[in-house]
Amino acid sequence: MKSTFNSGLVAMIITLLLVAEIGLASKQNPLFPSFGTGPVEVRIYTDYFCPPCQAMEPAAEPLLKDLLKKNAIRLIIVDTPFNQQTPLFAKYFLYAHHENKTADHAFRVRNILLELSANRQVTTSQERIEDVFKERGIPFTVYDVKPVFDRFNAMIREDKINATPSCVIIKGGQRKTFVGGVSILNALKALP
Repeated sequence: MKSTFNSGLVAMIITLLLVAEIGLASKQNPLFPSFGTGPVEVRIYTDYFCPPCQAMEPAAEPLLKDLLKKNAIRLIIVDTPFNQQTPLFAKYFLYAHHENKTADHAFRVRNILLELSANRQVTTSQERIEDVFKERGIPFTVYDVKPVFDRFNAMIREDKINATPSCVIIKGGQRKTFVGGVSILNALKALP
């Protein structure tokens, strides 16, 4: 009886270690778009079809690049699907990220996708995005993005996001949320 208890305990410990390792691996998933290793986590929640997001992202880009260069932040850009076409655009952002995981490339791809989304007269298809990527020299690899989308959704719930653009800054264990382009830009400017 004692050996059964011990082997059961060993099995339980192994299972817990595996679960912990899987959880850690999912947080460090190389396909998840995270940039920088700084002590402050910056989560930008945006939707390609949100006019305030379209205005904020290009204005935030130089600030974010500077903070990344200083290794002051770890940046996560979460595509928030308030528009029905956002999941398609988010997929292609992730497909391009799969090929080149640098922040500069991510900003370039996001700018192209924002440009496509700004033309409200045309419904952008998968084929149109692929054609534009090929024209602009953006390599991409199609893969199952569900694990990344699941993580995005968990973050949206965790941070209680109900509007875009939003930004959550986690610094020294404290979490602050900023909503709206001006508020976000001011919060980014205040970072070291």
